[in-house]
Amino acid sequence: MTIHWRKSSYSGGANDDVCVELARLQQGIGVRDSKEPEGDRLTVDPAAFGMLVEEIKRGALDRP
Repeated sequence: MTIHWRKSSYSGGANDDVCVELARLQQGIGVRDSKEPEGDRLTVDPAAFGMLVEEIKRGALDRP
């Protein structure tokens, strides 16, 4: 299986190297630091990742 890592379309500018990258993996959604592509990776359940994205879109994580 070929893994295609992607950065957000909002990445860029002076801090282009301060990003996370995401990929669809057999086990779930892969998350890694763009500065260390061969470093540690986190794998997240797709349903849990989807819930996180929805919370971010709703602004729920901005609250104390």
